[in-house]
Amino acid sequence: MKRQILSLVFILFAWPLVSASSPSERRDSIPVNDGPYISFLNDTLEILRIENSQLRKKYILPEDRSKIMLSRNHSTDYAELMKLFTAKPDFRQTFKRVDSIAVISDVHGQFGNYIMMLQANGIIDSRQNWKFGKGHFVFLGDALDRGDMVTEILWHLISLEKQAAKAGGKVHFLLGNHELMVLDGDLRYISQKYRDVEAISGKTYSELFSSNSVLGRWLRTKPMMVAINDILFVHAGISPELTRRNMTIKEINQIFTDSITGRNTWSAPENEKLDFLAGDKGPAWYRGYFTDSSFSESSLDSTLMFYEKSKVIVGHSTHKEIKSLFNSKVLGIDAGIGYDQPGEMLICKKGVFYKGTSGGKRVKL
Repeated sequence: MKRQILSLVFILFAWPLVSASSPSERRDSIPVNDGPYISFLNDTLEILRIENSQLRKKYILPEDRSKIMLSRNHSTDYAELMKLFTAKPDFRQTFKRVDSIAVISDVHGQFGNYIMMLQANGIIDSRQNWKFGKGHFVFLGDALDRGDMVTEILWHLISLEKQAAKAGGKVHFLLGNHELMVLDGDLRYISQKYRDVEAISGKTYSELFSSNSVLGRWLRTKPMMVAINDILFVHAGISPELTRRNMTIKEINQIFTDSITGRNTWSAPENEKLDFLAGDKGPAWYRGYFTDSSFSESSLDSTLMFYEKSKVIVGHSTHKEIKSLFNSKVLGIDAGIGYDQPGEMLICKKGVFYKGTSGGKRVKL
């Protein structure tokens, strides 16, 4: 018995030592590759990459026109990055007469599944370039956290934005709660890889997305709500309490850009409106469509009537497949891609809705 007690004491004291050593052991055994993280230092670009767990720095001056690799298939240059860095947000976010719409949500760093889904459904080609013509592609938030290839997803979306615009199409990236968390310094859900990135870079993960960084500035211009045709798009949902506040899409988007996104709202002076919008009844967190048994179709109709729309499409709440509620007035499209499931995406063609699978099959809803 005494020997068992001594053994237990040894395990309890030894356990923190084992746990503390595991991250560095993981870095030694699995090389970390990440980036680029690009920031403006006055007019000079600082480019950080991690290659085989080693930090690489490079500086680009304004007159330098050399190509900067974002991925194997995509590159950019100083002028394009400056244009991206200085872009102004569009708060109105209302679009009409769009023939084809594709929607995906909550990818959470699962780059492989994300690319497979877009290729299978004709959004991109085999080289990961835009193939959707004049269609609109909507990413309903939560590219960040959980998975290991967040950076790759963000740079790919940035490349697609430019390609889509050139083809007459459009890429919409909406903010999710996990974008807000990272920009606000809440790093509970970043993967071990990005803990390693912090250690190698000497920066917190949030600092890599600072307002001086291209990725950070790009995210800070993104909307919370978008309307296309007669459809409202939002990451989590529109609660009855939000509807009763009679806030327009433009007003909500502007408040998030000016006062919430990346502002450390929990340490800001008390503001009831900001607290509400950033809370669990706000558009980044609300789950009532799926969890509130008292929520009724009449409440939803009030929301749709106020925004003059017939349908709302959301992510955030995970299901085994795309979920349709309230006579198809709500479509929940988070089908588990962020948990490394094949998942589904939503396709709308001339007002008809389909589930798109990772194998390219379309099933009419």
